[in-house]
Amino acid sequence: MKVGVYGLGRFGSFWAKTLCDAGCTVQAYSRSEHAVDERVTKVSEDEILKCPYIFFCVSISHFEEVLKRISGRVDPSSVIIDTCSVKTYPAKWMKGNLAAGQVAIATHPMFGPDSGKNGVCGLPVVLCKIVDEDEHYSKIRKLFVSMGLKVLEMSPMEHDREAAYSQGVTHFVGRTLKEMGLEDTEIATQGYKNLMSIVEQTCNDPMQLFCDLQRYNPYAKEMRLSLQVAIEKVLNRLMKEEM
Repeated sequence: MKVGVYGLGRFGSFWAKTLCDAGCTVQAYSRSEHAVDERVTKVSEDEILKCPYIFFCVSISHFEEVLKRISGRVDPSSVIIDTCSVKTYPAKWMKGNLAAGQVAIATHPMFGPDSGKNGVCGLPVVLCKIVDEDEHYSKIRKLFVSMGLKVLEMSPMEHDREAAYSQGVTHFVGRTLKEMGLEDTEIATQGYKNLMSIVEQTCNDPMQLFCDLQRYNPYAKEMRLSLQVAIEKVLNRLMKEEM
């Protein structure tokens, strides 16, 4: 299966390698230089836009801009696939900016270079059908299944609602703990070590990803308010005990 990867940042480079491991013939394009697996063929933007299946691995905040720029140049038969960590807005952007009849699929690999460093078999990937089309959607689903991924099919809104209270809160807590300046200690409990692993996994990603997760998930603000209320409840209980 021939696929293209548009964007070779931290996730894009990892995803290109992962697709190679799955037996795909992978072409890739990036505006800047990045180290990439030797099996990946780097091509121009015009060439990548002719690939049968194009995975866009760009930041959420730049995805709509990229779609507007390429919409008149992408091959009409190409299938556009996003990999953004939120789904409602990217799905809306693909519907609104691509030509009529262009097939688009929304996906979210629920892992990255850290959690997938030992392989992706058994890890979850979300798949959202956003246009009434079965052939290409089924091919991408079969590809993910062949990779050993756990395929979860849901609507973009369902994804964002659940992700706000799983991925979103994890990244928020990880960034908050990093701001505390926590360090390893010889008397660390397993629980503390688990917290430090959250900091490592979330803070290895660019700050842009964290900001985009909070800004473009429609349920992120609700999650933050719930977290704030929960913290205040715990603090109030402590204050009562101290009185």
